[in-house]
Amino acid sequence: MRDVRERMTHGSLIKPEFEYELLSTLARAEMTIGLALPALAVAFAAAFLLWAPAAHVAGWLALVLLAKGATAWVCQRFLAAPRTSVHIGSWRHRFLCLEAVHAASWAGLAPIAVLSGDPSALLFLGVAVASVLVVQVAVAAPSPVVFLAGTLPLTLSSALALLFAGGAVPSVLAAVLAVLQGGAFLLARSGHQAALALVEVKAEKDALIAEVEEEKGVCNEARRNAESANVAKSRFLATMSHELRTPLNAILGFSEVMMCEVLGPMQNPSYREYAGNIHQSGKHLLQLINEILDLSRIEAGRYELHEEAVRLSDIVEDCLRLLHLRAESKGLEVVLEFHKALDMIWADERAMRQVCLNLISNALKFTPRGGRITIFVRAEADGSQALIVRDTGPGIPKDEIPRVMEAFGQGSLAQQTAEGGTGLGLTIVNNLVTLHGGHFEIRSELRKGTEAIVTMPKSRVLTAVPPLQPLGQERHRQPPPSARLREARMSAVAGARA
Repeated sequence: MRDVRERMTHGSLIKPEFEYELLSTLARAEMTIGLALPALAVAFAAAFLLWAPAAHVAGWLALVLLAKGATAWVCQRFLAAPRTSVHIGSWRHRFLCLEAVHAASWAGLAPIAVLSGDPSALLFLGVAVASVLVVQVAVAAPSPVVFLAGTLPLTLSSALALLFAGGAVPSVLAAVLAVLQGGAFLLARSGHQAALALVEVKAEKDALIAEVEEEKGVCNEARRNAESANVAKSRFLATMSHELRTPLNAILGFSEVMMCEVLGPMQNPSYREYAGNIHQSGKHLLQLINEILDLSRIEAGRYELHEEAVRLSDIVEDCLRLLHLRAESKGLEVVLEFHKALDMIWADERAMRQVCLNLISNALKFTPRGGRITIFVRAEADGSQALIVRDTGPGIPKDEIPRVMEAFGQGSLAQQTAEGGTGLGLTIVNNLVTLHGGHFEIRSELRKGTEAIVTMPKSRVLTAVPPLQPLGQERHRQPPPSARLREARMSAVAGARA
C-alpha cells in the first residue's frame, strides 16, 4: 500500500527510488555524452554558412548553446541536491521542459535550410537530424518520454520543412527521418528497460548487503557475548574448583584415617565401611574437580606447556603400571606393542601422561569383562608418532562421535554399559593434543570396539643423530708426525744412493 501511494503521489508507475536513479543517470549523461551536441551545433553552423546568412546561423547557434547551457545547469543542481529534498515529479517536468526547449532550438535549423533553397542544405539538414537522434538515444535512454521531448520537435519541423520544399528527394528524406525517429524511440525504450533492470538489481544488491551487514553485526554481538560468557564461566569454574578442593582434601584425609583405623579400631564395622565409601566418593569428586579445572584453564588459554624430551612408550608403560590392578580386577588382557628404538618427542610430560591415562581409563571402563585392550606406540611413514588405544568394547555409533568429543558428552550405549564418568576425558585429551599441534581422532564401529588415535606431528619428533666418531680412532689411522718424518728421510736417502 505504501509503494502504491508513493507511486500515485509522484505520478509514475516506477518506484520513487528507482525514478530518482533513472533521473540521476539521465543528468550524468547530459553532463558527459550530451556535451557532444554543442560541438555538433558548432560544426553544422560552420557548414550552413555556405548556404545561409551568417546572422541567421549565428542566432540559431546562440539559441542552441543557451538551451544546452540551461539544461547542464539544471542537471548540475539536481545532482548536487540532497536526496531527501528532491521531489521526483517536479524535477521530471523540468527535464521534459528543458529537453523540449533544446529540441525547439535545434528545430530552428529547418527553416534556415529551406530558405537557402539549396538541395545540399536540405540533405545536410537530414544528416543533422540523424546525428541529434543518435546522441539523444545515448543521453535520454533512461527516460523515453524525455527522449521524445528532446527529439520530436526537431524531427517534425525538419520533416515538414522537407515536404514544404517539394520534390522527390526531400519527400523521401522526410520519410527516412520519420522512420529514424520511430527506430530511435524503440531503442530508447529498450535502453529504459535495461536501465530500470540495472537499477532494480543494484537496489536488491544494496538491500542484500545491508541485510548481510546487519546480520554480521548481530553475529558479532552474539559472538562477543558468547566469548564473555565463556570467559566468565571459565573464571567461575577455576575459582570454585580451587575453593572446593580445600575442604575436600580434609574430607579425604580424615576419611582415610577412619578407614585405616589409625587412631584405634572401630566398634562397629559398618562405620569403617561408611568411611571407605566417603573416601571413594571424595576421590571421585576430586578427580571431577581436577578435570573441570584443567578444562577451564585450557579454554581460558592459561594452560602452559612445560616441554622437554620424553619417550612416549615410557609414559605409556608408567600409566599401565598405575592401572594394572583395575585391569586385573575386570579380567582384561592389556597388550602394549611398541618399537624399542622409537625416537623421543618434545612435549609436556604431565600433559602426555594425562592423555594416556584418560585414553587407557576409558578403554578399561568401557571394555566388558574378559575383553582385550591393545596399545600401540609407533612411528608413522610421514615421520610423526602415533599412540593408538584399541578396545573390544560396545563401540560408538558414528552419529554420536561428535557428541562424545564435546564436554560432558557421552554416547547412549556407553551410558548403559559403562561404569559412569564425567564426560570430560576426551575433551581434555583433544585440547591437550591440539596444544601440542597434534591430531586426535576416534574410530569406532558398533559392537566391534573403539580405536582412539593420538598423532604427534613430525616437528615434535627428536630424530636421533648418529654418534660422532671418537677422535682417537682418527689419529690411530695415521702415523704420528715423528714416524712420518722418519719415513720421509729414509725415502730421500734411498733415492740419493740410487
